[in-house]
Amino acid sequence: MTGIRRPARRSVSAPRRQLLLSVLGTAGALLAGATAFPGLAAAADYPSKPIRLVVPYPPGGATDVIGRTLAQHLSSALGQQVVVDNRAGAAGNIGAELVAKAPADGYTLLMGALTSHAINAALYKSRVSYDIEKSFAPVAIVGTVPLVFVVNPGVKASSLPQLIALAKSTPGTITFASAGNGSPQHLAGEMFKRMAGVDMLHVPYKGSGPAMTDLIGGQVLSMVETVPAAQAYVKGGKIRALAVTTSERVTALPDVPTASEAGLKDFEVNSMFGIVAPAGTPAPVVDRLNAELKRILAEPDVKASLLKQGAIATWTTPAQTQARIKSELAKWTAVIREAGVKPE
Repeated sequence: MTGIRRPARRSVSAPRRQLLLSVLGTAGALLAGATAFPGLAAAADYPSKPIRLVVPYPPGGATDVIGRTLAQHLSSALGQQVVVDNRAGAAGNIGAELVAKAPADGYTLLMGALTSHAINAALYKSRVSYDIEKSFAPVAIVGTVPLVFVVNPGVKASSLPQLIALAKSTPGTITFASAGNGSPQHLAGEMFKRMAGVDMLHVPYKGSGPAMTDLIGGQVLSMVETVPAAQAYVKGGKIRALAVTTSERVTALPDVPTASEAGLKDFEVNSMFGIVAPAGTPAPVVDRLNAELKRILAEPDVKASLLKQGAIATWTTPAQTQARIKSELAKWTAVIREAGVKPE
């Protein structure tokens, strides 16, 4: 009986053996990386389910409307529904805390007023469970709202230097209104007092509307207000604009100088809207969201929608957003401490 002949063993050449080992090693490394860093594997398929965009204010406000505009466009861009979830309360802290504690997977985001976010972190430090610098992964600033110094027409000051001179000559008698204790308008006024070296009397209101009514009526003499809320009254001659708080002049009030132009160097205050994710969200997820927002915010209809809410469409990188949040926190912490502002 003839024995079965076994096929001759083919030897593997050294170059082929080296190539095979290299391929197997790379595959093993990729598998190990996916196992060790599951977030990276998940990021490759992001998004694979609906995304929740938390708005920490009631429906209908500027933050909510801007959030819904961006959610609609992000849904189309990402191929998954982006759902707005209003979680109002505690000056925005309830929604912020919810997002800070959410899984860091990119499926829960916060659409907030970042200026108020920074102010809350400084003003309510003992009352919040999150750290504004460590609990979030910044995605982008999406809009900015300029502010403007305005006075009642009866005030004998047609420029910011004249208002400063008047306040210095009559310390403690020039009143300035705000939308409430600890509001951006209030702290902008306190910052002005500190930088200009003047003593003015703060009069807090429950919202900008009542404050503006009393400014027009002469019950209070001055105010720092958002340009959108003030511009119609300025153009109608009911109040006088002295300076805007931005680094450049504002299109809506082109003849009004900046505070720096008016002699108050480095005075810059904006209300900012932005999106953040929980800390630890994979960088590829953050970068994907940031890239989509950059494209969306350049679209004319989105710019127009934000402008209706008084915001100028803005885009920043995650690193720029983090740097801005850090600088805002440092600025408002100093103002709150030096002015002795206390939470209500």
